[in-house]
Amino acid sequence: METVVTGGAGFIGSNLVDALLDRGDGVTVIDNLSSGRRSNLDQALQAGATLHEADIRDADEVAGIISAVRPEVVFHLAAQIDVRASVEHPATDATVNVLGTIAVLEAARTSGVRRVVNTSTGGGLYGEADLLPTPEDYEIKPLAPYGQGKYAAEGYCSLYTRLHGLPTVSLRYGNVYGPRQDIHGEAGVVAIFCGHLIDGRRPTVFGDGQQTRDWVEVSDVVRANLLAAETTLSGPINIGQGTETSVLELLDALREVGDAGHLPEPQFAPERPGEVRRSRLDVTRARRDLGWEAEVGLRDGLRRILARL
Repeated sequence: METVVTGGAGFIGSNLVDALLDRGDGVTVIDNLSSGRRSNLDQALQAGATLHEADIRDADEVAGIISAVRPEVVFHLAAQIDVRASVEHPATDATVNVLGTIAVLEAARTSGVRRVVNTSTGGGLYGEADLLPTPEDYEIKPLAPYGQGKYAAEGYCSLYTRLHGLPTVSLRYGNVYGPRQDIHGEAGVVAIFCGHLIDGRRPTVFGDGQQTRDWVEVSDVVRANLLAAETTLSGPINIGQGTETSVLELLDALREVGDAGHLPEPQFAPERPGEVRRSRLDVTRARRDLGWEAEVGLRDGLRRILARL
């Protein structure tokens, strides 16, 4: 089966590319390498994957690539993913996450793609939810343009299904972590803290550290994508552990599994705008309709990251 993965040089995308190749698919990657890394695709390119260094905001180029490949499935992961950057530059965030998604959908429609699996966000959409765990039909009230843009992208996916008959589904991830996440990046607190553990540096906690996240390991997210591509499900599906873990509890878990390093006590800094206090996803629909549930616990997931550093 021929597939296209936008954002395939990124942390999640490159893990998905590997899984697609492992099952024998042809894989074409579209990535502008602004945050993704060519090195994430070294083995994939040797195994036959193709990389097009292109920006999803360039609708003509995206359409040309997808038209030439004629894939059955497009996995859309390319995005602006930094919540803080979206607060500072909301128009740029929307250009990538909304207009870029429209470009991908239009290219998929005109090329006869069988299905589009769209990447969305859980905690980024629900904001400060009064109901935890939070189901897909809960009120959408994001605290940052990032979540608002992802919600708009979901809306366009549903519109293309209604208007053009293009099958789409949107996976609302919890906080994804795992191998290939940048330990020196600005986003991805699990990876950043792992880097501090290895280097013996003091981590910074923004706020009081009691804020919670629903962390989900990347191999579980990849499996959700593969399942979603083979179903007829539409609309949003939460993908997470379905549990809350605070930032301070995350640090404790790292100390517990981190035999290779020392993680000092954190220093505290003011909380950052646009970030939710608590997040826990209701994964009932994923379990019931998609046949998916997370298999990798947090401590095992942390061990996987540390084993590759």
